[in-house]
Amino acid sequence: MAFAGKELKVVLATWHEPLSDIPGRFYRDHTLLERAILHTAEWAELEGVMEPRIAVCGLNPHAGEGGLMGSEEKNILNPKLEILRKIYPGLTNCLPADTVFHRQREGEFDYVVALYHDQALIPVKTLEFHHAVNITLGLKHIRTSPDHGTAFSIAGKGLAQTGSLANAVQLAYRYAELRSRVES
Repeated sequence: MAFAGKELKVVLATWHEPLSDIPGRFYRDHTLLERAILHTAEWAELEGVMEPRIAVCGLNPHAGEGGLMGSEEKNILNPKLEILRKIYPGLTNCLPADTVFHRQREGEFDYVVALYHDQALIPVKTLEFHHAVNITLGLKHIRTSPDHGTAFSIAGKGLAQTGSLANAVQLAYRYAELRSRVES
């Protein structure tokens, strides 16, 4: 699952899961982070970004501060990122999530990999609620949708904002065009 706005492009390593389950996921599934990075690189390639600068959010505050605030970065995530950097040289170690999105908006990174749902969706929905698009990566076909729910409570009342839906359609069309060029 990924989200594209005007300024932010974010991939989720995990989706709709309780926060308390997330650290264990990285201990149990050693391919979880790798799949998120792979999908990010495929997305970048589709967009013509051949050497993407990919920032990875830390799981703990301040990306664990070398083990002072949690050991996941030090023991699991950064060692995996070090291996993946041989394939994706623009990949960071885990960075503090409280500054990484600002750094992306400033142009330092093309994409951010967030380790859990709200880590990514709070900045995306705060900054780009009416514009961002949800993209499902790793499929053979293009799948986009608005980044928010269906809002049944305002259906038929003329209150809906259409920006995210329009952007989802435009992005799907653009990606379909790009994909057809690559395949031909």
